[in-house]
Amino acid sequence: MAYWPRTVVLVTGAAGFIGSHLVRRLRALGAQVHAVSRRPRPARHGETWHAADLSDAAATASLLRSVRPAVLFHLAGEVTGSRSDEVIRATLENNVLGSVNLLAAARANGVRTVFTGSIEEPRPGNDLAPPSSAYAMSKWAATGYAQLYHRLWDLPVTVLRPSMVYGPAQPDTTKLVPYVTLCLLRGRRPRLTRGTKLADWIYVDDVVDAYVLAGESDKAIGHTLDIATGVETPAHEIVTRLYRITGADTSPEFGASPDRPHDITQVGDIAPAADLLGWHPGTELDDGLRRTVNWYASQECHEDSPS
Repeated sequence: MAYWPRTVVLVTGAAGFIGSHLVRRLRALGAQVHAVSRRPRPARHGETWHAADLSDAAATASLLRSVRPAVLFHLAGEVTGSRSDEVIRATLENNVLGSVNLLAAARANGVRTVFTGSIEEPRPGNDLAPPSSAYAMSKWAATGYAQLYHRLWDLPVTVLRPSMVYGPAQPDTTKLVPYVTLCLLRGRRPRLTRGTKLADWIYVDDVVDAYVLAGESDKAIGHTLDIATGVETPAHEIVTRLYRITGADTSPEFGASPDRPHDITQVGDIAPAADLLGWHPGTELDDGLRRTVNWYASQECHEDSPS
């Protein structure tokens, strides 16, 4: 990884799930990391934090002129699975407008860019199924703009589309893996949907591997790549595996929550990422779930320990 020592990088969405893991990895590789969030954050790994609203074009341009990164990793966005029209404006402003502002600033400063798309975008792997949420629609639009900036103005941009990412320190504990894990560690019965949804589950460290490779790869520029395992697993099997790992003796309440409408099975096509990045997922599902459970268990023990 000789590319990274002293390389100046900018990570948006650095306080988020994937972003926080990426910041830690890049610092371990020796990069000079500038991290962006909506509000100031304390440095945990020697990174430099910036508070910025990416929907403000002038502020975004000023940020890139100030930092002058060699590589931009764009992970910021409004992440929501809601089917309500109340999230349309937030996803439009944060995921589309914010992305366009970053693309324009990256072009003006000649910055190599790694963009974050969504496995829920229309793509050959899902037979070009239309977006089923405002979030997926906004990510599709943002990906389209990234491709446009590459075609028209030769912006060196690669788009990665992670599938269902799980792992330690996931901030949104309403997501299936952290929610069920915490319920079981606390002796509670998780209230769930029917658990029939199929998804492609990938461990967060494997996703970070893909971002690092994309940040240093010329071969992947101009491409949009699925970052996944290529294996579909129903939600109820994830729950079963978490029960087995924790040894919990409760039982899940399947069907206690409504299924989300218009969900489509999303399985990644990982051959292009293997070809262009030399990337392969390296974490088996049971191993990744066990690591995740162990992390949450350690946090629970820490919180319960006397001060």
